[in-house]
Amino acid sequence: MDTQQHINYQRIAEAIDYIRQHFKEQPSLEQIAAHLNVSPFHFQRLFTEWAGVSPKQFLQFVSVGYAKQLLKTQPMTLFDAAQETGLSGTGRLHDLFVKIEGMTPGEFKNGGEHLSIHYSYAECPFGRLIIASTTKGICYMAFVEDEQQAFADMQRYFPQAIFLEKVDSFQQQALSIFTGDWSKIEEIKLHLKGTDFQLKVWEALLKIPMGRLSTYGNIANGIQNPNASRAVGTAIGSNPVAFLIPCHRVIQSSGIIGGYMWGPTRKTAIIGWEAAKTNS
Repeated sequence: MDTQQHINYQRIAEAIDYIRQHFKEQPSLEQIAAHLNVSPFHFQRLFTEWAGVSPKQFLQFVSVGYAKQLLKTQPMTLFDAAQETGLSGTGRLHDLFVKIEGMTPGEFKNGGEHLSIHYSYAECPFGRLIIASTTKGICYMAFVEDEQQAFADMQRYFPQAIFLEKVDSFQQQALSIFTGDWSKIEEIKLHLKGTDFQLKVWEALLKIPMGRLSTYGNIANGIQNPNASRAVGTAIGSNPVAFLIPCHRVIQSSGIIGGYMWGPTRKTAIIGWEAAKTNS
């Protein structure tokens, strides 16, 4: 993704942030465009190119009312999700292609000692990413604002690992998720450092279909631990793989989008973008 596309996302994010802060005032297209210092025509075209829908439609997708309606459809099993999208064609849910493998107790305990990790930086519709992989699959992916800080954060997650800046096939396959043609996507493998409980929660997140939402309580029920909503929230907050493990699809039961490790504006952008893709 080129620099201009990155700039476009920054403008879209600024627009979404403005809408979030002034939602009760129902800002017009002209008001949002003025905030961005662009013409209404240019803003409408820019937004539609990025999201695939108009700003007005996008607002509907990220509204509390729409979120509440989606929550009524939960829980949905992985089998139901597969049936809904079909087993072939371009409408597949990308989550059906993501497989989790937990690291061994030794790898977990020793902070990635003896692990060789490749990492690189890339652009996606929601900004810049750092993505990293072992010989078994993707082990880390995060949205970044500063590359040095992003690398330091990853290094703290695997303090004993050996890092090499290099693009490999695991990373390329994972990034292909943003192209939208999921009929051509092969299995994406994740190699994750986490407790048994965390892995169970992250696997449950993969069962939330694209364009749908769930709550902490629904996730707790889904792993047969209905009293663990708070622990589920903690596990979701420690998700080491942005987007591929869709923690952004978990919101408050009230329909309010809530917090996100990589910022509520980005979470809103992702939810709206996914809704637009599945409703188009």
